[in-house]
Amino acid sequence: MARIDAHAHLIPEAYRAELDRRGLEPGYPLPPARPELLVGFMDEHQIDASVVSLSPPGVWFGDVGLAKELARLVNEATAAVVREGPTRFAGLATLPLPDAEAAVEEIAYALDTLELDGVALLSNVGGTYLGDAVWDPVFEELDRRGAYAFVHPVAPVTPSPLPGIPVWVGELPFDTTRAVANLLYSGTLERCPNLRLQLAHMGGTTAFLAHRIAELAAREPERAAAVPKGALEYLGRLYYDTGLSNNAPAVAATRAVAGIDRIVFGSDWPFVALSAGEHPGAGLDDLSAEDRARIDASNLADLVPRLARDAATAGDGR
Repeated sequence: MARIDAHAHLIPEAYRAELDRRGLEPGYPLPPARPELLVGFMDEHQIDASVVSLSPPGVWFGDVGLAKELARLVNEATAAVVREGPTRFAGLATLPLPDAEAAVEEIAYALDTLELDGVALLSNVGGTYLGDAVWDPVFEELDRRGAYAFVHPVAPVTPSPLPGIPVWVGELPFDTTRAVANLLYSGTLERCPNLRLQLAHMGGTTAFLAHRIAELAAREPERAAAVPKGALEYLGRLYYDTGLSNNAPAVAATRAVAGIDRIVFGSDWPFVALSAGEHPGAGLDDLSAEDRARIDASNLADLVPRLARDAATAGDGR
């Protein structure tokens, strides 16, 4: 059976070296995340291919010039990994937001010249969330291309009210939900029907709060114009990966909102914590073989068709 990891990270050594050279701190420890280490993880857990993106960045993205330089460095390093292993990897580009013009230029370079498979977006950059009007040109370009975009959370700029609780426990999944709500009620998802959008970590708390989010249009009718088909319709069009959410409650909630065909397997390597002998998708084992096969590989066909085809061939040979 084929298996594709739709949520894995690489941290290029050249990128680390540039951060060290400039004395920049990423905001949290960056674990080793070299291609050969990821391949070892994939082989151990019978993962045929992985979609890779940069681990979420830090405060230097407030420096537009530096953001452009680092995005180009990361994208070229990612493209090199994909070229060396085109059946094992798909690559997502980093964009130099908050500069929308520079981001549109990097989309063209990354997708047309480097031939990467899509882009990675952050839930917010410096407190500006996906769906903000300042980034409309970016979403218009992605929609024009029918691009694949992966949304990964970062911590909000406001301090956590519970500083003793790590941000990955609550603030990161909450931030994905904030971004999704803003994409809905800014009208971005209505204006960008061709965008193929994947949410990390099963969308954070999006599925659990879906009906509450949808109720906003009923309580404040002026909001309804942004979601003329109803918020639940747009949420059902998104893709949700199981990174750090490989468990029955998360699958059940997401399935109720979007259906089994919109769930894709993800590990969130190298941040996934596994006990000895544990598989990153062990929480999915109670699903039917048909549903598991969809999540493990075939649902990704709409996001990275070439990878799904190659993985299916590799899986058949196991």
